Amino acid sequence: FSVFFSTMSMSQTTYKEVIVENPNADADIKIVGDFVKSVVSGALDKAKSLMDPDYIGRGPSSIDSANVEKTLTNWQANYKTQTDRKVRFVTQTHKVLSGVFKGEWVSLWGNYTFTQAGKTITFPFQLTAKVADGKIMGSQIYFDNLYVATQLGFKLTPSEPTPK
Repeated sequence: FSVFFSTMSMSQTTYKEVIVENPNADADIKIVGDFVKSVVSGALDKAKSLMDPDYIGRGPSSIDSANVEKTLTNWQANYKTQTDRKVRFVTQTHKVLSGVFKGEWVSLWGNYTFTQAGKTITFPFQLTAKVADGKIMGSQIYFDNLYVATQLGFKLTPSEPTPK
């Protein structure tokens, strides 16, 4: 893909000036892949060992965020209602040389499947994680939460208009 980054002076920087091959590609991909497989399978001790103590996970909404303990607690709650959890994904990695996104990144694109209340739900997701010193520093996940909710039988009802 083609990417251009703008700086404060609004000048254009080319992709190759900012993005390079990740020198730790195999190790970083393994860390993020093992993390995802661990949370899905219920191996939370393993998942925690792959997270930096200052880890912050964001998403799927722009207002959703969780530290290490909240992330693990959220998955424990999933285990109470979800069975037959599965994940399949592909990964890609790169290194950003400068700016606010400087660092080594792993992008993971896949499908998550689980059964809840007798319904099997599969949905696509995308996770991007920053990795440093063998730990996941933070991540951002994207998926359609409304799709999942409606597949589980929830209904979206508009609010009543406010009288003027």
